[in-house]
Amino acid sequence: MCTVCGCAEGETKIEAGHAHGHHHHHGHDHHHHDHSHEHVGPDGKVYRHTHDHDHAHDDEHDHGIIDLGRGPAGTEVPGLSQTRLVAIEQDILAKNDSFAAVNRQLFAAKGVFVLNLMSSPGSGKTTLLTRTLTDLKGRFAMAVIEGDQQTSFDADRIRATGTPAIQVNTGKGCHLDAQMVTQAVGRLPVETGSVLFIENVGNLVCPAGFDLGEAHKVVVLSVTEGEDKPLKYPAMFAGADLLLVNKVDLLPHLTFDVARMIAYARQLKPGLRVIEVSATAGQGLEAWYGWIEEGLAKAAAGRGA
Repeated sequence: MCTVCGCAEGETKIEAGHAHGHHHHHGHDHHHHDHSHEHVGPDGKVYRHTHDHDHAHDDEHDHGIIDLGRGPAGTEVPGLSQTRLVAIEQDILAKNDSFAAVNRQLFAAKGVFVLNLMSSPGSGKTTLLTRTLTDLKGRFAMAVIEGDQQTSFDADRIRATGTPAIQVNTGKGCHLDAQMVTQAVGRLPVETGSVLFIENVGNLVCPAGFDLGEAHKVVVLSVTEGEDKPLKYPAMFAGADLLLVNKVDLLPHLTFDVARMIAYARQLKPGLRVIEVSATAGQGLEAWYGWIEEGLAKAAAGRGA
């Protein structure tokens, strides 16, 4: 895969065990039928380099900005036309979407409520997840698919709560895809009528472009990050169903404008649900838990429908 985005074919490792397994599976593969290279654009979509040279560069734009996001493909790759980029994108995403459809059908049949948790590194996503698992323990069954480029540190933190978890190490890969989730679910005890959390690789670009078969995409943004993040990474926030604003207990010590950030996010997704939380102080967590329970109830009611 393309070194531009840091991905590498054949480096994904999925644990063979469940709650306490430490053996890694090396058999995951992506389906490629040529020697071209994939590239993740700034909009979170994936494109493949084939080294043909039929592309003419656009002129630079005003204010010193080189806008590579113009045109039907939403990005530019040297040597590729917009038409070719669009065709490549449709081909790659169609393969991913076929796995996502299988995942979604499986989850629906079992009444499993699946959440795809996404954020930049350092947002407190794992801390929020471990607090959630601890507080909700005993209310209903839960499981976690943990995505990171390397190590099982986060999965170990999840297991310490008593929740079954499986680690997916993507190597140089910058996101989870639907086939990785398919394989992980085959090694993880996902009970009927449970909640499955998929903690994606920390990245506000690439994960936005891949449907995993989840019920909802949940974006975590901490107040220690820039309030302009929604405008800088529009695909992530436009595709979100819920925005969790984390670390709000730190607001007295910061200049972060929560209202402005939410306004930016709702420019991209009008009506976006927002919950302000603190994973350490507990603020807003009951609203977050209520949202999860409501979704699980709908998943259970729709089971087999």
